[in-house]
Amino acid sequence: MRDADCVAFLQWALPRLDLRCQGFRKVHGQVCKRLNRRVKKLGLKGFAAYRERLTTDPDEWTVLDGLCHITISRFFRDSRVFEALSQRVLPEIAARAVEDQRQARFWSAGCASGEEPYTLKIIWDLAVASDFPGIECSVVATDIDDAVLERARKGCYSKGSLRELPEAFIAQGFDRSGGLFCVRPRHREGVSFLNQDLRCEAPDGSFDLILCRNVAFTYFEAPLQREVLTRLLEHLSVPGYLVIGAQERLPQEIRCLAAFPGVPEILTHV
Repeated sequence: MRDADCVAFLQWALPRLDLRCQGFRKVHGQVCKRLNRRVKKLGLKGFAAYRERLTTDPDEWTVLDGLCHITISRFFRDSRVFEALSQRVLPEIAARAVEDQRQARFWSAGCASGEEPYTLKIIWDLAVASDFPGIECSVVATDIDDAVLERARKGCYSKGSLRELPEAFIAQGFDRSGGLFCVRPRHREGVSFLNQDLRCEAPDGSFDLILCRNVAFTYFEAPLQREVLTRLLEHLSVPGYLVIGAQERLPQEIRCLAAFPGVPEILTHV
């Protein structure tokens, strides 16, 4: 099946899932491979037939939605973000936790196979905790995909997933197991993984730091972005930090709110 046929199908189907076609421009090949496999599995002749199947089988939309999940993830992805977290944001959060006599809480939304939440925990353990003895952190990581969450819970990764992570963190944060690098038990403590749909769910409680990068504000349509952002802010402590992707932008009305006191700090590059 031609790539152009798949692209035309996505232009029809994605808005019906509240997803932005533009956000899939660079990753449509990944989605099209999955769609081609699905069409063949159903014994259909092409995307026109699959479109017809969707009009007569509402349950197939759930399958299609799952095929459109993007799960690109690496340790220390966008290094400037994690450098700024390590040097400024996490120490500020730790200092407030000391004042309040509590632990710090983080949420990694759309965590995929776990590289982001483990990066946070490794940075905390190796670069922050020694300056704030007795202050622990917990990381709640959520995703909608059971397969990637299972990989996250195992916590073992190929060398390629660590290519942006500083060598010192690799040496101190991982054990070698065959050809894989496995997160050491110390850095798994306090990291929990939940199957939740960011579009309608959130973990309990409030968080000092929420990372929602390259998910909602890349792939969701604007009305759904606003719904998700409202939910994120409801679960963000004040003061607190919301980190989005370096190339992402929030709805204009929310960007304007960031200038007012008492609103959590919203950061792109951090």
